[in-house]
Amino acid sequence: MSAPSPVQTAASSPRPAASLLVVRQDAGVPRVLMGRRSAGHRFMPNVLVFPGGAVDAADQHGRVATPLRPAVRTRLERAVPQGLAQALGIAAARELTEEVGLSLGDPPALGHLDYLCRAITPPDRATRFDAHFFIVDAVHVHGTLLASAELEAPAWYTVEEAEKLDLVHATLAVLGQFSRWLAHHDRDGPVPTLQDRVWTRV
Repeated sequence: MSAPSPVQTAASSPRPAASLLVVRQDAGVPRVLMGRRSAGHRFMPNVLVFPGGAVDAADQHGRVATPLRPAVRTRLERAVPQGLAQALGIAAARELTEEVGLSLGDPPALGHLDYLCRAITPPDRATRFDAHFFIVDAVHVHGTLLASAELEAPAWYTVEEAEKLDLVHATLAVLGQFSRWLAHHDRDGPVPTLQDRVWTRV
């Protein structure tokens, strides 16, 4: 995950962040890409997560091959300032490359991203993120899957396989929203937001 970003306004304020659920179909069975955060991480070490991290200042001015779809951008802008919406998509693409070696292109093509949900780290945590979770089909991703110093042992999991592992509450909750997305629920309606460990809709 990236170093602290200038977009942070206060020590107790959650930093904007983005994660990307890359989905691959294996004989009609959907699998999602996850990896284990290294033991040296201050935030959630040794935990299985989706590729992602904090928004960098450069993400707010980055170029894209294709922008976020209008419907995705509209849903994002219910929760974040207009200038931050596309930066979140750029951050998700950048972190995917940095953490597992896969790419949406250079500059990234964001037009195939869907917006799944949002999760805000509870206020009793020392390190907090306002994380936005995107989804992309693996057919739109290129490169060779690699481990990194940030994310170890990346692999493809069905929802059922991942749910049996030792996951933090937020990741397990996002997997639940992913299951609803796979069933064609909650793709265009109010954004599910996990705050204080409870789902609301924005």
